[in-house]
Amino acid sequence: MTRKLPIIPTIVVAGAVAIMIGLGVWQLQRAKWKEGLLAQYAAAEKLVPIAYPTLPMRDAQLPLFRHATGICLKPVGRRTVPGEGVSGEPGFVHIIDCSTGAEGPGMSVAVGWSKDPNAKVSWSGGPVSGIIAPDNKTRIRLVAASAPPGLETVAPPTLASISNNHRSYAFQWFAFAGIAALIYGLALRLRWKKEQKA
Repeated sequence: MTRKLPIIPTIVVAGAVAIMIGLGVWQLQRAKWKEGLLAQYAAAEKLVPIAYPTLPMRDAQLPLFRHATGICLKPVGRRTVPGEGVSGEPGFVHIIDCSTGAEGPGMSVAVGWSKDPNAKVSWSGGPVSGIIAPDNKTRIRLVAASAPPGLETVAPPTLASISNNHRSYAFQWFAFAGIAALIYGLALRLRWKKEQKA
């Protein structure tokens, strides 16, 4: 007896398996890209300090994890984000957005940490040194190496804070593809057995 594959279910399952395998391959590519990025950041930590960027930059050019020095001419905004102090306790990082002159994107400075999101920040700008870290609002910010009175120094950015789960995601997609193919194979086998008995 000839075993026939149901056309539409087979196409649907084959398409789903192909998509899942494709997603797995994409995650492997992302893992390789992320590993290169982390190696670049690790190297940046060891380079000589630079002046904080004053011109707009593309994402690939951002000097993340570089030691840098800048000058906050005038604070123009203040915000807080969840973060840690050097003590390792969770709390709030106080960020001051600054003007750096008539041109340029300005500068964001993580000046200090506290448990109180509304803590008083006694900082009016000036020269500041630290490490450049990612920022959700302004893309980069300078994590100051010291804090003003009343605040604790912010924990410097670390490579450990950047997740690289892409290989495990790839494994999951490949596993999903294998499971889907296996289930469909078992369903076909059961169907063929029923057809033989009929």
